[in-house]
Amino acid sequence: MTNYYEILGVGRDASEEVIRGRFRALARDAHPDRFTDAVKKAEAETRFQVLTEAVNVLTNAQRRKAHDFDLDKGAGGAAFDPAGIAKVYLAKGVKAYRDGDFATAFQQFDLSVHHWKKDAKALHYLALVCSRIPGKARRGVEAVEAALKLDPENGAIHREASRLYLQVGLRTKAERHLQEALSRIPEDGDVQKLATELRPPSDNKGFLGGLFGRKG
Repeated sequence: MTNYYEILGVGRDASEEVIRGRFRALARDAHPDRFTDAVKKAEAETRFQVLTEAVNVLTNAQRRKAHDFDLDKGAGGAAFDPAGIAKVYLAKGVKAYRDGDFATAFQQFDLSVHHWKKDAKALHYLALVCSRIPGKARRGVEAVEAALKLDPENGAIHREASRLYLQVGLRTKAERHLQEALSRIPEDGDVQKLATELRPPSDNKGFLGGLFGRKG
């Protein structure tokens, strides 16, 4: 599992001041704006995201405690239960999402997926919250694509795929997943709204009517 102390190069007893100082030093070297080459820039973006995740976890008392717990359990071998830990993060994320705290929800869902990548529900929730946070759409696309591999018949996941593909400008993919969502959950209000966004009102009647006609 990921050890955020190792990523930042600090000890487990490091103070918040030391952690933030170390992050600033590493982030300067890894900042994507320092690179013009596309490959190096992409690598830097990934590295910068990992560093940011590390400092966010280790400077938050609750999340740092959970991370320490994970590390200790991981050292115990068979006692470590990544799926069980992922469920704890998922539950916290769902609560934060329902409370409208999308930033916290994203952190919790991301940690859940980090621990256990085989839960379509966690991946779906991560995609869901990413579609509601500016700048997170591409992370959401990664999550929703992984969710669909695990649960390809889930209309709600296709709905989020459509929403996210639309946000990143992949309109053809957005329409394809919208059709999949409409075939599974045609009465869903968000799906109907997406249909309106994707197609002009004059086209929507035929678009939706054709789908419903095929179902009938």
